[in-house]
Amino acid sequence: MLTTEPIPTAITLAIFGFLLITSVLFSSRATERVNVPVALIFLAIGMLAGSEGLGGIAFDDYEFVYKLGTVALVLILFDGGLNTPLASVRKVAAPAAVLATLGVIGTATLLAVGAYALGLPLEAAMLLGAVVSSTDAAAVFAVLRGSGIHLQRRVGATLEIESGSNDPMAVILTTVVTGMLLEPEATSIWMVAVQVVSQIVIGAALGVGIGYGARLLLARARLSASGMYAVLLIGVACTAFAVPTLLFGSGFLAVYIAAIVLGNGVLPYRAGLLRVHDALAWLAQVTMFLLMGMLVFPSRLLDIALIGLLIAGFLALVARPLVVWLCLIPFDYPRNEKAYISWVGLRGAVPIILAVYPILAGAPAAERMFDLVFFVVVVSSIFPGSTVAWLARRLKLETQEPPPPQAVLAIESMEPLQGELMSFYIDEALAVAGVPLHDLPFPEGTSVTMIVRGRELLAPRGSTTLTPGDHVYVFTRPESKALIQLMFGRPETD
Repeated sequence: MLTTEPIPTAITLAIFGFLLITSVLFSSRATERVNVPVALIFLAIGMLAGSEGLGGIAFDDYEFVYKLGTVALVLILFDGGLNTPLASVRKVAAPAAVLATLGVIGTATLLAVGAYALGLPLEAAMLLGAVVSSTDAAAVFAVLRGSGIHLQRRVGATLEIESGSNDPMAVILTTVVTGMLLEPEATSIWMVAVQVVSQIVIGAALGVGIGYGARLLLARARLSASGMYAVLLIGVACTAFAVPTLLFGSGFLAVYIAAIVLGNGVLPYRAGLLRVHDALAWLAQVTMFLLMGMLVFPSRLLDIALIGLLIAGFLALVARPLVVWLCLIPFDYPRNEKAYISWVGLRGAVPIILAVYPILAGAPAAERMFDLVFFVVVVSSIFPGSTVAWLARRLKLETQEPPPPQAVLAIESMEPLQGELMSFYIDEALAVAGVPLHDLPFPEGTSVTMIVRGRELLAPRGSTTLTPGDHVYVFTRPESKALIQLMFGRPETD
C-alpha cells in the first residue's frame, strides 16, 4: 500500500507557514496603527482560520493544545527569566510574592463572588475565578516590552515578576476546584494548603538548584559549535519544568527562577543565546495563540457575550484593583504606582490553557466555561492592554530613556574575558559631551572602540569630539569600570 506522504505533511506546513507569515506581518502593521496587544491579533487570525472562519479548518484537539501550550509557556517564562536582572528581583521580591499568592487567591475569590452575583451557578463561578485568577506572563512581557514605553523600574519589575511567578497558584486552584466538582468528598482545606505550600517550595528550591547546576555545566562544557549552547539551554528549560512537576512542585515557577539564576551568571555567547531564546519565545507565543484561536467557535461566543462583558468589567474595575491595593498596603507604593499595577493585570494564554483542563477532566459544562474564559480574556486584554502606554504617561510613570542605537556592537566569547565592552548614551548634561577623546582621562587599558552617530559608524580617533546623541562603546578593565561609569553615566545595557 502506497503512503500518501509527504503530501499531508506539506499541506500542514503550508498552512502553518502561511498563518505564521500572516500573523507576523499583520500584527506589526496593526500594532503601529491600533495600540492593542499583539496576542489578540494572533487569536483573531486563528479564529479566522478556524472552522467557522474564512479558512474553515476544523480543529478541536484540546489535549494537543494543552500540551503545546505548556511547552510554549515554558519557553516564554525561560526567556523572560533570562532577561530579568537580579537587582530588580531583590527590589520587588516581597510585593511580587504577595501578589503572586494572596493576590491570586483574593482575585479568584472576589471574581467567583461577582460571577455568582451576576447569575452564574456557584460551581461555574468558582471554576471561572480559579481559571482567570492569574496575570499572564506572555501578555505582560509582550505589552511592556513592545509598547515603546520605559516604565519606572520598580513598577515594570513588579508586574513582570508577579506574572512570571503567579501561575502555580492559578494551576493549583484550577485543579483543586475541578477536583471538588468531580469528587467533592475527596478535597479538604488542609490538603489544599499543603499542596499550595509544597508546589511553591519545591518549585522554588529546584529552580534555584537547577539554575546553579546549569551555571556549573556551562562553565565546564566545551561544545564544538556555538549553536549547541542554545540547544543545551532548551534542555535546561525542559528539565527545570519536568523535574519539579514530577516531584509535585511547580514546574512553571522553577523554569522562571532557573532562568533568572542563569541569566544573571556568565553565559557563553550571551548576546546570541538571548536572541535565540527571544525568537523561540515569540514563535511559541504566536503558535500558541493561533491554535487557541482555532479552538474557538465564534457563534458560541454570542451566547455568553453579555455575561462575559460584565465579568470582564468586574475583573478589571473591581476585583483586580481591590486585591492589588490590599496586597500592597505593607509596601511603600504611591497611589499612581498602585493604580497602574492594578490596571495592567493582563490575562492571556494561561487562563485559556487552564480552561482546557476541566474539559480534559470531564467536568460538567466545561466547553461553555472555555468560551466564557476566552471572551473574558479577550475583553480584559483589549482595554488594559491598549492603554498601558497612555496610562503610564498620564500617571507620570514613564522614564526618559535614550533612544536605541542604530547599530549594536557585542563581543561573542565562550570564555569569560578579563575586560568588558560597555555602551553609553551621550547626554548633553554629561561632562564628556563636547570634549575630544584625547582630552579625556582614560585609565590604562581603556579605549573607545566605536561611536554610533545617527546612521553613521565612526572610528574613534584622539581628535574625535563626543556630541550629544552619540552612542559610545568603551572597552575597559574590571578595575576601571567605576571610573568609566563616573565619566559616562549608567551603561545602556544595565
